[in-house]
Order: sequence, then structure tokens, then C-alpha cells
Amino acid sequence: MLSGVNLSLGRGAGRVHILRDIDLHIGRGEAVGLLGPSGSGKSTLLMIMTGLERPDTGSVVVAGRELSQLDEDALARFRGTHVGIVFQAFHLIPTMTALENVAVPLELSGMADALARAERELVAVGLGERLHHYPAELSGGEQQRVALARALAPDPAIIVADEPTGNLDEATGHDIIELLFRGHKERDTTLVLVTHDNSLAARCDRVIRLRSGQIENRNEAASVS
Repeated sequence: MLSGVNLSLGRGAGRVHILRDIDLHIGRGEAVGLLGPSGSGKSTLLMIMTGLERPDTGSVVVAGRELSQLDEDALARFRGTHVGIVFQAFHLIPTMTALENVAVPLELSGMADALARAERELVAVGLGERLHHYPAELSGGEQQRVALARALAPDPAIIVADEPTGNLDEATGHDIIELLFRGHKERDTTLVLVTHDNSLAARCDRVIRLRSGQIENRNEAASVS
């Protein structure tokens, strides 16, 4: 998936090497947990995987596509159909209802049944009675359910989740994680999960540890399930 990836930010004496010689191969349908201290490069690695950030060097292949060969418009289309992203901060559009937040990305990617699919996904995450509520009218847990439904709706090849329970209480976070893993298993979707929680990472098929922009357990990172 990733081969020889390096990324630095800044210029001159202030230039910082964020990712160093990353080689990471993830099998289809595998669940991988990314662990590491703050500043280790976990979130940046997710940005590289999704094409939201381009590496200085190296190859990034997702769902059979080399991302460096895609321009920004093509990358956006690719993400819309192949990549589902769940952020810690939800990133819902406040002026849109739950249904619209899930449906609009589907419509933009050209899906004819966007509204029906969006409603189906929201029902699946327990929000069938909240379709027409705006984010401000939803609890944090409900907003994250909307974000999860939005990520799962295109039936993506890969789901990346960056500390998806970081803004939630323990009980609500547990519910979100159960829904995330259920979606991963039922759809045979590859899952990459950034977390600080060792017990949560242990639920994945494999755990990758990062420190100072490098993968510590290189032998495990190189394997494919």
C-alpha cells in the first residue's frame, strides 16, 4: 500500500521530517490499528493514505490505484467512491440535516439513489428518527453516527478512522466502535484505525506502532493478511 513514503513540512532550518521511510502493506478486508504518542505521525499517515496529503517521495496505492497519478479532482472523485473517513471532530455541515450530510457526497459522486442510500445507512446506525435534524440538534454520539453513516454509505474499499471516540464519553464511544467494526466485518472493508487505546487497537487484526515518524515493528508492517 505504502512504499518508501517520506514527508517533510516547513523550510530551511525549520523543516521537520514528519514521516520517514514508511513501508506499510495492508490486506483487503484487514483491520489495522495505528498506535503511537502524540506527534508520532499517525494522523499524517492517514492523510497520506487518503490522498489528502501528498508525500515527498514514495508510492501510495489504494484499491489498486497509484494516488500520485491522480490530480486533485480525480483524487476527490476517488475518495468519494473508495475511501470512507471518520474524524474525531465529526466535520458535519451545520446547515444540512443528517440525511443531507450523508446524501450530498453521494450525489456529488453521481449516485442516482443517494437519498435512499443515505436513509438506509442512517437507519443502520440507529438514527432513523433523526433524519431531518441538524447537527446542532444532535448529541456528540449522534453526530458521530452521522459521520460514520456518511463514511460507510459509498461501500468504500477502505475506512480510515482518526480517534473516532476522542470527543465522546466512554459508553457512547463504545457504541460507535461497535458500529465501526460491524460495518468493517459485514462489508469486508479494510479498516485503518488511529487510537491511543491499546485495548481498542488489540481488536484489530494487526497493530502498527509509530514513533517519531517511523514504524517501530517493521516486520509486522510489511506483512499482508
